[in-house]
Amino acid sequence: MKTIKDVFAAFKQGLNEVYDTNETEALTLLVISEISELSKAIIKAFPEKELPIEQIENLVSILSQLKTGKPIQYILGKTEFYGLTFNVNQSVLIPRPETEELVEWVLSAVNNNKLIGGNIIDIGTGSGCIAISLKNNLPAFTVAAIDISAEALQIARSNAELNNAEVKFIEGDILNVTPEIERLKADIIVSNPPYVTLHDKTQMHSNVTDFEPHTALFVPENDPLLFYREIAVFASAHLSQNGLLFFEINESFGNETVELLTANGFINTELRKDMSGRDRMIKASK
Repeated sequence: MKTIKDVFAAFKQGLNEVYDTNETEALTLLVISEISELSKAIIKAFPEKELPIEQIENLVSILSQLKTGKPIQYILGKTEFYGLTFNVNQSVLIPRPETEELVEWVLSAVNNNKLIGGNIIDIGTGSGCIAISLKNNLPAFTVAAIDISAEALQIARSNAELNNAEVKFIEGDILNVTPEIERLKADIIVSNPPYVTLHDKTQMHSNVTDFEPHTALFVPENDPLLFYREIAVFASAHLSQNGLLFFEINESFGNETVELLTANGFINTELRKDMSGRDRMIKASK
């Protein structure tokens, strides 16, 4: 590999068993732009441009890692979410576009309800993408974020610092609430908890199942709503009157999750589809 054109050819050949043609091209464009600091427009316009040897060496290394199925976000150590940059490693899930839709729904609800401040709790924060994005857009709110993983919280704290967001991070398990968590009160609770069943796992790409943290993904096959049930109980006790609960959900259990919330006394429950037309989000009121 010497030129941009050579890089595209090498990535196309090397990744043909991992990604389809369109994915490979988009990935190659992203990687070249990241390593060379050239705009994507320049890369497309000047395919014969030669790249320095150190950049070629970096590209060869990245290609080698991509061949294993390792996600590009983990290789580069960062990703974009809701207009912000987030550090990521294999201790946190890679933020998804569907979760950006969840953040957008929370922000819309705050605006529609004319809320000017209050307390937000993000349960299972991972990289901190939800909590930090909400704090960034709702500076008058106090935001607390909970996760069971100390390694995930280390990344989340680095992301809060990176994005100048004041978020209180708490290490804890929502299935075994500590006194610190028990003392929390909220006007909004939001969560993207583990919801992938073992059956779902068989249909997932290996770059997810082999690299992303299983504790943040999977639930027991015989109890797929485990976290939703426990968070609903917690929310019933810790949300203010008329407080809002938001979930990202497993598309296969939309109606079941609505029924669970109704059984726990929530009202005005709304099930919403994501950009792909799948049941993905729920909002409910206490």
